[in-house]
Amino acid sequence: MRRDSRLSVALHVLLHMEDMGPVVTSEAMGRLMKANPVVVRRTMAGLREAGILTSVKGHGGGWSLARPLDAVTLGDVYEALGTPALFSIGPRDESPGCLVEQAVNTALEAALDEAAALLLRKLRNTSVAELGRGVRRRHARAAKQRVRPRA
Repeated sequence: MRRDSRLSVALHVLLHMEDMGPVVTSEAMGRLMKANPVVVRRTMAGLREAGILTSVKGHGGGWSLARPLDAVTLGDVYEALGTPALFSIGPRDESPGCLVEQAVNTALEAALDEAAALLLRKLRNTSVAELGRGVRRRHARAAKQRVRPRA
């Protein structure tokens, strides 16, 4: 089953935009992401509707951050994408007549509801800027490893 990568793409876009800004075209972002600019625009359109990005058409136009990434949570981005399904597993039949399948569905639904609540709480409590700080730490560690003298 194919994974829905829109949240990952949107977060990736936002983090690059902070570094590339103040205005970034979907063509430039598409080249960077190795993605079709139309796909990038669709993702960014949802972020614009949620007030995370702004856009200007025409020459010199493009996309800009509408607010600092400290003020944007992963949950905000998830919701801007239309709250895609969090998990690809679920019951085989929503309304089974079989008592065994009813018990299976009850157990699965309870576990999935609990997992979804935990994941959404984590997404709502993590800012996109926190991810950016993690990226900078990774860059610093990678730079240190490249600079170390060889014995």
